[in-house]
Amino acid sequence: MSESGVLTIYTDGAARGNPGPAAYAYIIEQNGAPPIEVKGVLGHTTNNVAEYTALVRVLEHAAKLGGRRLLINSDSELLVKQMNGEYQVKNSDLRTLFKQAKILSQRFEAVTIRHVPRAQNSRADRLCNEALDGQKKPAGPSPSPAKARPTGPALQRQDVVRADAIDCLRAAAGAWAAGNPNMPPPEDVWDQLWSILEEGGVLRTSRP
Repeated sequence: MSESGVLTIYTDGAARGNPGPAAYAYIIEQNGAPPIEVKGVLGHTTNNVAEYTALVRVLEHAAKLGGRRLLINSDSELLVKQMNGEYQVKNSDLRTLFKQAKILSQRFEAVTIRHVPRAQNSRADRLCNEALDGQKKPAGPSPSPAKARPTGPALQRQDVVRADAIDCLRAAAGAWAAGNPNMPPPEDVWDQLWSILEEGGVLRTSRP
């Protein structure tokens, strides 16, 4: 149960095969209200990407609910230590999601992310498995989680980069709309956008 003024959150991500068919889930507990449970599939990706996707999605949801203080529980030790600054983020896919989560976190007065044993995260784990069990797998390769046009891998990649860039800008706009045009610093937003474009293979020149 949430303390007054605090949203208590449980997140989870899973990939069968790692990488393989993946899903994310989260639960938001609000004081005096029924828990909110959300789950979804992501296509073919890794367990860590699924864990970070769950975190990004729940931060976006919590902001829409008007939450001010968050207590986030995750059974991913890697995610928790990276978000708390104990580990560096070296994987390029995780780095993009990590930066999105950091920008989104700045919308709130306080965000605490803590590691819990899997047994204490069983409801979110169950939702992940339900999402994976319920997805309809088409014949052939797993589809990309992003919207893709059937015109070749190059445009598919551009769609993914475009979606990531828009998410980055949307998160920054929401944080700036909260009243402080310098939080997050525009320089940090630019650095994240550059990373998204560079890692997506869109840029053709080196950064000055």
